[in-house]
Amino acid sequence: MMLGSDVSSLSTTAETAAAQGLSIVVPVYNEATGLSLLHQRLNTLAAMLRQRFRLGCEVVYVDDGSTDATLSIARALKADSLDVQVVSLSRNFGKEAALMAGLDHARRGAVMFMDGDGQHPAALVEQLVAHWIEGGYDVVYTAKAHRDNESILRRLSVHGFYALINWGARQKIPEDAGDFRLLSPRAVAALRQLPERNRFFKGLASWIGFRQIRVDYEPEPRAHGVTTFNFMRLLGLSIEGLTSFSVAPLRFASLLGVLLASAAFLFGLSILWEVFTTGKQVPGYPSLVVGLMTIGGVQLIMIGVLGEYIGKILSELKARPIYFVAEHTTKPCEAEVATEAGERTAAE
Repeated sequence: MMLGSDVSSLSTTAETAAAQGLSIVVPVYNEATGLSLLHQRLNTLAAMLRQRFRLGCEVVYVDDGSTDATLSIARALKADSLDVQVVSLSRNFGKEAALMAGLDHARRGAVMFMDGDGQHPAALVEQLVAHWIEGGYDVVYTAKAHRDNESILRRLSVHGFYALINWGARQKIPEDAGDFRLLSPRAVAALRQLPERNRFFKGLASWIGFRQIRVDYEPEPRAHGVTTFNFMRLLGLSIEGLTSFSVAPLRFASLLGVLLASAAFLFGLSILWEVFTTGKQVPGYPSLVVGLMTIGGVQLIMIGVLGEYIGKILSELKARPIYFVAEHTTKPCEAEVATEAGERTAAE
C-alpha cells in the first residue's frame, strides 16, 4: 500500500504553464468599497500576464459571509481579461475556510492567494509568476520587508509566535511570511490532499516542501476602511495556528512541569538542610500557599492547552464540512470568448 503521493507529473515548464494557467483566489469580507478598484487592477494584471507569459488567468472571489454589498458588487464584475468566479459562503467561516473554498474551486493549474483589502501590490504578481515559470519554484511566498512601523510589543509578539511554533519543528515556517503566495500545480495538488479540517495555510504550504523562495515586499496602505484584526482576534488566530500545526505548547507544558518539579525538589532539599544544620523548623504557611497557587495556576494553564488539542481532535472526528457554498457563479473571460469566436469564423 502506497502511503505517499506522487505529483511529479505535474511539474511545470514554460511550455506547460500557458496551458495550465493561473487562478487568483481572493477571500473578501465586507470589502464593498474597494472591490471594484481591486478587480480593475486584476484585469490589467491578467492582460499583462497573457502578453508576457501567454498565461490564462481567472479570479475566484470567496465572499466569507459579508454583511455589506460585497456579494452584489462581485456578481456585477466584468470578465474583461480573466474568468471570474464568485463563491458565496453560507456564513462567515473564517479566512482559513475561505482560502480552502477558493482552492477547491480554482480551475487553473497554479493558484495564488491575495487579500481583498488592496494591500498586496498587484505589480508584484509578475515577479511571483516569473519565479514559478522561469525559475522553476513551486512555492513563491511573500514576507514583510520590515516591521519598523509597528510597536515593539507587536514585533516581540510576532517573533515569539514564530519561535514557539518552530520550536523542534522539522519544517520551519518562515518568519513574517504571509498568505500572499503562489503555488505551482503540483504544490496545489499536494495541498489539496492534506485531510485535516483545522488548517493553517502558512504552515501547510511550508510543510509540503518542494522548491520555495521568499520575496520581500512593502505592503501598500489599505485602499479603504480599517482592519478587523484587533489584538484579541490576532491572539485567537495565533492560538489556532499553534494548536493546529504544532505540538510546541505540549512540549512547553512538559518542560515547565520538569522545571517546577526540579524547583520543588531543590526547595525541599534546602529546607532539610536548614533543619539539619540549625535545628530550626522553617515556617511553612507562606511557602505552602505560594507553592499551591503556583502549581494550581500552572495546572489550569496546562489543562487549557490540553483542552485546545482535545477540541481539535473532536473537530476532526466529527468530520463536518469546512464550509458551505450558498451561491456560485462563473463568467468566462470576454477576451478569450471573442478570440475563440474569431478563430471559428476564420476556420469556417
